[in-house]
Amino acid sequence: MNHKTEALAEIDATRKFFDRTTSVLDEADSGLRATPATMSAAAMVAHVAQTLDWFREGGFEDRWRLDFEAMAAETEAVASLAEARRRLDSAWGRLRAAVEAMPEEKLAEPMAENPILSRRRRYHVIAGVVDHTAHHRGSLAVFARLAGKVPPMPYGEG
Repeated sequence: MNHKTEALAEIDATRKFFDRTTSVLDEADSGLRATPATMSAAAMVAHVAQTLDWFREGGFEDRWRLDFEAMAAETEAVASLAEARRRLDSAWGRLRAAVEAMPEEKLAEPMAENPILSRRRRYHVIAGVVDHTAHHRGSLAVFARLAGKVPPMPYGEG
């Protein structure tokens, strides 16, 4: 399997797992927080969307945005889970399109020197996406449980 095929499969699986786990959250859950200091459910989904774009722009376009405070303010302003999910859907589409459009040789080339992934090969961005998305998928599963909901098993078809 080449890097592009593997990256696209990882994107699709990660998206499916995230969507399945968070499917029990609805618009009324937008403001759920584990503690007052944590992101709301809506802000966290918006953060996942933002981070998909962040990895894509950084790893594929050598444009790493490092103003994390401003980025946090942007996602914290998202109060609607429906809006956050729209953002996430668009971000998944942009990431997938970028991988589809990228020649295999470019996916395998090292990134420009950067403070996030150094000079790793561009396809390593997908591992970052998988790890980051799984981290927040788990957090949102906890949010669901705090609201008395049971998130479905993310893997498999049932």
